[in-house]
Amino acid sequence: MRILSGIQPSGALHLGNYFGMMKPGIELQDKGEAFYFIADYHSMTSLFDAEERRQNTLGVALDFLACGLDPKKSLFFRQSGVPEVTELTWILSSVTPMGLLERCTSYKDKIAKGISPNHGLFAYPVLMAADILIYDSNLVPVGQDQKQHIEITRDIAVKFNETYGQTFLIPEPQIRAEVAKVPGIDGEKMSKSYGNAIEIFGDEKALRKKVMSIKMDSRTPQEPKPDADQNLAIQLLRLVAPGDVALQYEDRLRAGGLGYGDLKKALFEQYWHYFARARAKRAELAANMDYVHQVLTESAAKARSVAQKVLKRAKVASGLDPR
Repeated sequence: MRILSGIQPSGALHLGNYFGMMKPGIELQDKGEAFYFIADYHSMTSLFDAEERRQNTLGVALDFLACGLDPKKSLFFRQSGVPEVTELTWILSSVTPMGLLERCTSYKDKIAKGISPNHGLFAYPVLMAADILIYDSNLVPVGQDQKQHIEITRDIAVKFNETYGQTFLIPEPQIRAEVAKVPGIDGEKMSKSYGNAIEIFGDEKALRKKVMSIKMDSRTPQEPKPDADQNLAIQLLRLVAPGDVALQYEDRLRAGGLGYGDLKKALFEQYWHYFARARAKRAELAANMDYVHQVLTESAAKARSVAQKVLKRAKVASGLDPR
């Protein structure tokens, strides 16, 4: 089984990235052949500072390796390190119906949030399809917000196969329902683009301030809160705290007597402890960037060898390349 997933270097990685994509991906390393990439091509739809992209890309590499990605078990590379993916994107674009892209909710959501529209943002699902199909991927772990894009990938693959003959494998998504949508400090989906994220790594004081700014209602500590399970801090606590600890705070909030400030303090302590080992590992990696670059370069070379074979197959099928 070949597993494929990618993550954008559009800013510091956060809890939504970790629980939605990184943790499931790391857990799958022992279940198959894992291909994980830093989606620097995708970042070009919303990030227009070249140096920031370079720094973010290295930051993502450090974060992922620190959190447990093992280059002995997985390939971990820059998306742009496999340029064949852009050639396949054009080939797939030629069979992708406009209506398929026009129905994408992700594009509409981003525009509604004030992100400037461009062709890359609109055609994002086609590049994502190329990312997946070019490695003959079987399984794609994604967050709930990307589920539609996997469905579009499947549709594009089927359309190409129907037009030119059996060429691409049809991938399957894997979505962990219990963490499919990680809320941000404002209650919306956690996203770098929306400015509501709690980063995995960063300055302790700044991150504590973020956690303490999580949106709450105006009820007093003494009031019972029968909807405690919907509280943002409780939802996040369930992710970073042992199950019995999270349940204890939820029960206390439901019964009344637990102040929101104390709840958020508890959340921060659990969150800070959860990533303690990863913080130490990240510091070690940051002191040995030659190793990080080596991992990215060697993995890209191995990924290209697979991509070139699949691209060749698609070009032969579509008449772009002689048999």
